[in-house]
Amino acid sequence: MARLIDELGYPVTAEEVESRLAEIEAAGHCALLAEMDDGVVGCLTTSMTLVLHRPAPVGRISLMVVDETFRSQGIGAQMVAAAERMLADKGCQLVEVTSNLRRTDAHRFWERNGYDRTSARFAKQVRD
Repeated sequence: MARLIDELGYPVTAEEVESRLAEIEAAGHCALLAEMDDGVVGCLTTSMTLVLHRPAPVGRISLMVVDETFRSQGIGAQMVAAAERMLADKGCQLVEVTSNLRRTDAHRFWERNGYDRTSARFAKQVRD
């Protein structure tokens, strides 16, 4: 998983992934893995948020990556469909994704999978 996350430009150690994964699962969130004979080829994480302006929890796909050598084989779409089913089963009516502006290939992927551009996201680092 660390290798895949690094492909996105977020260097992380296997130990950090293991620790963060435990925290994610302890919080009731989910991580999905796509595996083939060569090992893990895809990773996706989800979370849910309760908000005042929507009648149901909002699901979020917070990370999704497929190994570069296995892209365009339907693996990402299968992981997304599985995540959508899981989030719907937990009561979510909406699933949202954020994607860095520079990831134009990813934007096309999300649009092909039925996601619309709906808003701008703003971020501010408040701690080092």
